[in-house]
Amino acid sequence: MVEPLLWIPATLTAAAAQTARNATQRRLTETLGTVGATQVRFLYGFPFALLSLGFMRLGLGEPVPGPDGTTLLFLAGGAVAQILATALMLAAMRERSFSVVTATIKTEPVQTALFGLALLGDPLTPPVGLAILVATAGVVLMSAKPGADLGGSARPILFGLVAGAFFALAAIGFRGAILSLPDGSFLMRATTILAWSLGVQTALLVGWLGLFDRPALVGSLRVWRASLGAGFLGALASQFWFIGFALTTAANVRTLALVEVLIAQAVSHRLFSQATSRREVVGMALIVGGVALLLAAQA
Repeated sequence: MVEPLLWIPATLTAAAAQTARNATQRRLTETLGTVGATQVRFLYGFPFALLSLGFMRLGLGEPVPGPDGTTLLFLAGGAVAQILATALMLAAMRERSFSVVTATIKTEPVQTALFGLALLGDPLTPPVGLAILVATAGVVLMSAKPGADLGGSARPILFGLVAGAFFALAAIGFRGAILSLPDGSFLMRATTILAWSLGVQTALLVGWLGLFDRPALVGSLRVWRASLGAGFLGALASQFWFIGFALTTAANVRTLALVEVLIAQAVSHRLFSQATSRREVVGMALIVGGVALLLAAQA
């Protein structure tokens, strides 16, 4: 069957777009602060999500499905978890290597598998479990820094780990919301939840900044060109993440998404002049091995 295999190219596309968005947001953090840069992906991504939903409605000829109580519960949980995860990720990136923070966050697949099993009943087979553990060992190895000053390095690593937990909960929330919609093709359901989630997140963050940090909100409007790029990349990445969630378990998607660490390493080397250590090379090899095991388990 061709359709179930679409989650693989969808996930790879999402990982590439997300790495580009993270790099853009990291630069915005310097001028807008953590929360200000966090809201950029939602505020400027929401219009693109609405456009995507409109194109899906016209192209597929399907009505937009309406959410029920279960859908809204999953959606709200996923939306809030993603906001917290993004804020923690950006806070960590202000203090630590872009690629290493990305790797630390990507301990997420183990948590995603456990949350998916507990909350959605998503299956976790031994081959998939082994793939997740191997790939996660790679990201842990990449983020380890023997001999480093714990006082200076522990906080961003902790932020990254907690961000990974919230990203895992967000993935489960969004997959649960997609699956709970009563009707519609996988494309329409994924795009509907994307538009709803970005709408909720935009409202929450604009309201927060309006009350507590108006300079950051005004600042994001002033740098609208860079913000628009981050918003587009964020919406693009989310569109393909959600397509993946509609077709397979969140654990499968998030494990394959570890290729983002490899992309982030290339970005760090090129844009931020951050060298690659031997330890990080071994970690990347484990990630590749884990991803290969995952794909073999899907065959």
